[in-house]
Amino acid sequence: MFTKEQIQSFNEENDIKTVGDIQNALKKLFASRVQEFMEAELDTHLGYAKHDTKNKKTSNSRNGKMPAKTVMTELGDIVLPGNSSRRSSRSIRMISLA
Repeated sequence: MFTKEQIQSFNEENDIKTVGDIQNALKKLFASRVQEFMEAELDTHLGYAKHDTKNKKTSNSRNGKMPAKTVMTELGDIVLPGNSSRRSSRSIRMISLA
């Protein structure tokens, strides 16, 4: 549940004037949450958080960015940056980017 103040803040931050503006803002919000899930999944797969080399106990590591992927959702297509492990041993469980 959101308060009126939170909704007002969301509207101001996203310059919402039309229904289309709401849909675009929700699409961006959804895409950023999916990206956070995917980054957390990679952290779990590798056993350490990004930039946390102190706790890295594997020879596998992040391999920069892969080409972006377009994912079809009910909100419309969203583009997600592709993250990869050096050995490409990670299979994304949250979302299939086939």
